[in-house]
Amino acid sequence: MRFAIIVLAAVLLAGPAAAQTGGTAISTTISLGTATPGGGFPLYGNAFAEVMNAADPQLAIAPRNTKGSNENIPLLEKGELDLALVAGEPAYEAFAGIGRAPVRLKILTAIYSNPGMFVVRADSPYKTIRDLVGQPVAFGARGSGLPILARYVLDGLGLKQDEDFKAVYLDRAGDGPAMVEDGRVAALWGAGIGWPGFAAVASSASGARFIAPDADEITRIRAKHAFLKPLLVPAHSYPKQDAPIASLGSWSFVLTREDLPDDVAYRLAKTLHGVEATFCKKLAQACETTASNTVAAAPRAELIHPGVAKYFREIGVMK
Repeated sequence: MRFAIIVLAAVLLAGPAAAQTGGTAISTTISLGTATPGGGFPLYGNAFAEVMNAADPQLAIAPRNTKGSNENIPLLEKGELDLALVAGEPAYEAFAGIGRAPVRLKILTAIYSNPGMFVVRADSPYKTIRDLVGQPVAFGARGSGLPILARYVLDGLGLKQDEDFKAVYLDRAGDGPAMVEDGRVAALWGAGIGWPGFAAVASSASGARFIAPDADEITRIRAKHAFLKPLLVPAHSYPKQDAPIASLGSWSFVLTREDLPDDVAYRLAKTLHGVEATFCKKLAQACETTASNTVAAAPRAELIHPGVAKYFREIGVMK
């Protein structure tokens, strides 16, 4: 894997002419870890790869389904992935060394914000977070970042995810909407704009109601967990969602393994941010994947990959 990346770096440095051998372009595969089928990460990762590979034929980014953020981080550390999608809360814990040694991974880009909330059937009696206490709730795939975000939000309200709710963890992120529809769970926890689980429930015959912390609850949660940021789900992000929804969350990232060569990271950043408009047209949530959002979302500037930082300084979004 590392040899292949070194070869790619040499190709990218040498330019298009040197990338030809007997008339055939030299390319290699850059692995991109996503998550379980049916969730937001595979949706984003597949679109990311399509746009990037079309923009630069010398890049061959290959998405790979994984168990999600909690598997992606160690796979990056072991060099078994080159890039991976990681939700904000697992990234925060990994960079801060919470429950483990701090990681030495780097940020390629912030991908999108993740305002967390619950979705229930429109005809259900549940209208607040407190209404869901004691009920079966699907908190997402066990290896994903969604249960971690839920844990922080609920902890800020004095609630315990596995004690105050009948917590359900999914083998596949895509299994959640059907469980809401047929009543196996009262609610599904999720996050983000354009998240497939929310879209599926909102498009179902019964329709959807979204439950997020109210203004007082947001204040209480942030008093305990200040790294969570106030975020907004714009009106019409989901079918029949006529009003914006205020909530809390953080930004998800594409992280790189520690030793991804600077020249490869630079080429990836330059390609990605050169096609921001194309990516936005392909996937609504990708409209947030911008150079300026990456600089703003990074917990610390030094966590941005040096190759990416070099490009950001060139275009004036980073000093």
